[in-house]
Amino acid sequence: MAERTITSQGSGATVPAVDRPDAIRNVVLVGPSGAGKTTLAEALLVAAAVLSRPGTVADGSTVCDFDDAEVRQQRSVGLALAPLMHDGIKVNLIDTPGYADFVGELRAGLRAADCALFVIAANESVDEPTKSLWHECAAVGMPRAVVITKLDHARAAYETALAAAQSAFGDKVLPLYLPVRAKDGTTTGLIGLLSQIHYDHSSGDRVESAPDATYADDLELQRGTLIEGVIEESEDESLMERYIGGEQIDQTVLVDDLERAVARGSFFPVVPVCSSTGVGASELLEIITSAFPSPPEHELPEVFNPDGVPQKKPACDPDGPLLAEVVKTTSDPYVGRVSLVRVFSGTIRPDATVHVSGHFMSFFGDRLSHDDHDEDERIGNLSIPLGKQQRPSSAVVAGDICAVGRLTRAETGDTLSDKTRPLLLKPWTMPEPLLPIAVQAHAKTDEDKLSLGLQRLAAEDPTLRIEHNNETHQIVLWCMGEAHADVVLDALANRYGVTVDTVELRVPLRETFGNKARGHGRHVKQSGGHGQYAVCDIEVEPLPQGAEFEFVDKVVGGAVPRQFIPSVEKGIRAQMERGVGSGYPLVNIRVTLHDGKAHSVDSSDMAFQTAGGLALRDAANAAKINLLEPVDLVSVLVPDDLVGAVMSDLSGRRGRLLGTERVGEDRTMVKAEVPQLEITRYAIDLRSLSHGAASFTRAFERYDPMPDSQAAKLTSG
Repeated sequence: MAERTITSQGSGATVPAVDRPDAIRNVVLVGPSGAGKTTLAEALLVAAAVLSRPGTVADGSTVCDFDDAEVRQQRSVGLALAPLMHDGIKVNLIDTPGYADFVGELRAGLRAADCALFVIAANESVDEPTKSLWHECAAVGMPRAVVITKLDHARAAYETALAAAQSAFGDKVLPLYLPVRAKDGTTTGLIGLLSQIHYDHSSGDRVESAPDATYADDLELQRGTLIEGVIEESEDESLMERYIGGEQIDQTVLVDDLERAVARGSFFPVVPVCSSTGVGASELLEIITSAFPSPPEHELPEVFNPDGVPQKKPACDPDGPLLAEVVKTTSDPYVGRVSLVRVFSGTIRPDATVHVSGHFMSFFGDRLSHDDHDEDERIGNLSIPLGKQQRPSSAVVAGDICAVGRLTRAETGDTLSDKTRPLLLKPWTMPEPLLPIAVQAHAKTDEDKLSLGLQRLAAEDPTLRIEHNNETHQIVLWCMGEAHADVVLDALANRYGVTVDTVELRVPLRETFGNKARGHGRHVKQSGGHGQYAVCDIEVEPLPQGAEFEFVDKVVGGAVPRQFIPSVEKGIRAQMERGVGSGYPLVNIRVTLHDGKAHSVDSSDMAFQTAGGLALRDAANAAKINLLEPVDLVSVLVPDDLVGAVMSDLSGRRGRLLGTERVGEDRTMVKAEVPQLEITRYAIDLRSLSHGAASFTRAFERYDPMPDSQAAKLTSG
């Protein structure tokens, strides 16, 4: 920990490759948007001498925010890798976006990491999504630490932020340091609670001294709490008795117990870091390298063969069988496809042939599949990314993360394995995109480029779903939110040169008859040559919901020849698809053909098809045509104190509330049936209503009659 001697072994602009998995730490930075994760990464890179000075988000010069969209928006929209060396340990920092729309990138970062830094700003509280993520990490035993940043912000309140973290994350979240502030309020150093040493950074170098007497009371109180917390996690049951009895516990024993507790995910140190000055960065690096577990200590995901049969998990061994996963895919018009890969077992080398498996979802079905594939591919160059920079590598061993070029079919979430022993990793949980955005190419010349661009974006981003709706004839992008949609449209425009227009989303409605009606269809043309002659008389009546269509033949006396009766039905079905009122498909009707006329020469299959469609339209003119709208089952998981607001909002959307059920200690699942027309923007509205604390799912339930008032608005518009 930081209580030991720190000798930072910065390597300048290059981070040497490592050949031992136990000399690697994969650390993901998570936390709310604006908490300072990207700036913290800059401070750690400077502390490890990878950078000579930190970049800033404001001027777009940080290592991790290098994408054009990130520079413009001044926030992370994708995960980025920033490796460094400290005390002979390679640390792969994985910076992830904090904004909820980019949760797919966050999930990928968690998958690639073995431990997590929860970054909390001293001027903010802990939001609900961050609390949920903490509990999610706890469920899988991921080791965590809390970093409180922005100590020099005008509204910074370190003690308040610490209390908020402890309230949100539990009583095992305890500080290892006490921040030291100058008279102007700036943080100039830290006092180690175990070592009782003042690490002063005010001169630019770290100088050790005895703490000022003004900190004595705080130091004694927080030190006692920390020691008790460490001893409670100790494997030595007699340690607490000795401590209570007044015995001074050796600092080395406490540090060893602390490191073991952090590694197994039962104790969570808090470190204050001022990224702008670098105070706390070297101390945090020592915690990462000495207390966080290495890849061999991390539990692998479940492993299967291509037939879905569970397999024994390979060890994190460079000499073992290859098992790796694509955690991020990017496509560049000039470079081509680049895959960010976490190696779990074996060693990956340039120009090697690997097996790419991407059809795992066919037998698990719990993640969107864009393109099932199962084939061998020869990888291209191998490199270690530092932000957008790529440094060539001759080999990457188990436990490490690298960039692989020329994997033309590999997509995010795919498994790479030995071609002689194909394996599949169970994919990470990915949320369903729930915000539909309808788009179209600005010009005909853009249509082919749009199709190609969307195909590549879908391969990169598992949270993006592309729907070609056959009923509304629209291209619908299912996104995580408006910011996600903006990034997708920005990529289409700037990376693929496609001008795209967003258009109003059409919900696939249906039409049906509200009452019985008769229709007469007459198609007679005598204009020289072979004529056309067909007449049919039908009766149309509504059927119950879900009956779709029935055709009844009651023709007597051969008024319509037998060979043309299927033609009438075919023409009616074709007209039903086109609709008879507002252009929506017609459903739930029974059509009875009871009379007609034919000509011995001029009647034909096509003539009776046309007459059947005309007869249906004629009947529609004499009947009331009702609109049917799709209704979804919506399930909203919401904190208890927001149940009333969510239920009221759903009712206001013409929803029919079905009930509630308790989920855990402080959450409730609200279920309702809601028309799709009312929830096209619910992903945005619910986030605003709940401040990001609620989530929902939706599933098609059925079609229901649309109220006349609503139908009138739709048809008049």
